[in-house]
Amino acid sequence: MNKTVSMKKAITLVTVISMLVAMIGAFGVVNANAAETEVNMYSTEVYFSKYGITQRVIYIKTDADSYDQSVTVHYNYLDGEEWRDAEASYFKTLSDGSKLWKAMITSYNTEYAIKYTANGNTYWDNNGGSNYTTESLGCAPITVNRGGPVNSYNHQVYATLQNYAYDKNVTLRYTTDSWRTYSDIQMNYQYTNNNGTEDWAATLPYLADINGFEYCVRYEVNGETFWANNFNENYNASYRVYP
Repeated sequence: MNKTVSMKKAITLVTVISMLVAMIGAFGVVNANAAETEVNMYSTEVYFSKYGITQRVIYIKTDADSYDQSVTVHYNYLDGEEWRDAEASYFKTLSDGSKLWKAMITSYNTEYAIKYTANGNTYWDNNGGSNYTTESLGCAPITVNRGGPVNSYNHQVYATLQNYAYDKNVTLRYTTDSWRTYSDIQMNYQYTNNNGTEDWAATLPYLADINGFEYCVRYEVNGETFWANNFNENYNASYRVYP
């Protein structure tokens, strides 16, 4: 009888401990996920890069439910100098209700992290402790890295996308008459980046001097379609990025 009671007590104690461990584990996961979703680098775009100096546009996604929001890009302008801050301004609201912010930095040594204050709290996105350097894609599904002309007849377009599944279709769509008609070009896989994103590329005719020329990129995966279209403004071939 005593042995049975003792065994029941032991089983009860083990059950309670297991429940506590599960609760603590679940609480930890919730907190971690909540912190990670407060602020995220969305995507970036090199506006100009030449002679060692880079101008980069940075888009940042934040939680729309917060009030009194402020977003700052903390970046290293040049080795040996103090880090600088660039205030981000509100850009637009995404379909899921989250807010998108936009900042531009100029740096000889591109390295940055994102500071976000809201509801009296401060959050950081520092790329998992490594800071951001050359990454063009954060939490966005896809972004376009606009290259320059390959030669007098062709223009190179690159897209960086999240690897949501092995089977995917990536297409470059362009028009020469302001979308009265358009053509599609299949983009080709190039390589996988260290963070798991993929780079794809396609070559389109170099038509920068034609009025009405625009293009965008379509990414189809898992039954969903994502567009990289310069936030509904589309792209044109007059853009230049220097390596």
